[in-house]
Amino acid sequence: MRLVLATRNPHKLREFGRLLPGHDLEPLPEDVALPPETGATFEENARSKARAAAHATGAPAIADDSGIEAAALDGLPGVRSARYAGPRATDAENLAKLRAEAPPGTPLAYRCALAYADGAGARERMFHGRCTGTMAPAPRGERGFGYDPIFIPDDHPGERTMAELTDAEKDAISHRGRAAGALAEWLDD
Repeated sequence: MRLVLATRNPHKLREFGRLLPGHDLEPLPEDVALPPETGATFEENARSKARAAAHATGAPAIADDSGIEAAALDGLPGVRSARYAGPRATDAENLAKLRAEAPPGTPLAYRCALAYADGAGARERMFHGRCTGTMAPAPRGERGFGYDPIFIPDDHPGERTMAELTDAEKDAISHRGRAAGALAEWLDD
């Protein structure tokens, strides 16, 4: 099935390409503007992006909004994960801010809301994924992106961070992997 992925993030394009191998994923065309992520929930942000991409292209579209929640910070950064250290913050700046505010060993959870909208505006679905873990004492690993260097997943043996796992290991347990798995199962029915 042909799907437009409502993002220009190269990391997400690669990751969803691995997670949905039986589907023809197309990046969001350059001339399509997405709405700003101003929703109060991951679901609101994902839904608005999927609808915008489907409407603009006339093709089925998927969009995710995801982030990390720290128990020590009452769930922050949450929907502000990509902008935690400011509107134009880099991954390194966001990671440094989280490490400055939450101690090592803090329980963490990655959450993903993955929205599907068809090109006709008649069919929408929402899929969810969650991965729990703890904060590492220091960043480790060269793989992954975002907060992966400090996230030690509960669902993987040992003390490796998400940034130290192989793509296959990460995809099997990640929040995005779980949401994409639910989407693929639904699409294949």
